[in-house]
Amino acid sequence: MTTPNNDQQQAMLKRLARIEGQIRGLQGMISRGEDCEDIAQQFSAARKALDKAYQEMLACLLEEAVLDEHSDSRDTLARVRKIFTKYT
Repeated sequence: MTTPNNDQQQAMLKRLARIEGQIRGLQGMISRGEDCEDIAQQFSAARKALDKAYQEMLACLLEEAVLDEHSDSRDTLARVRKIFTKYT
């Protein structure tokens, strides 16, 4: 198994820190009793940001499966199918 390279790790950590900030912002909005539509808009933005981070991690998993020099094409396809079944 491989892990994300340093650049990928740093990008993921930055992305997650932004999402964390969005979640804190949502908590503040709810605590202040702000308008439900404004809160829903921020929820949507946070959810999309988290989905994007998740997609990046799935891409890492898929790259790992496809670039495995020790697997033949059938094994690779089986791993890719397993990833999609398990994580999507």
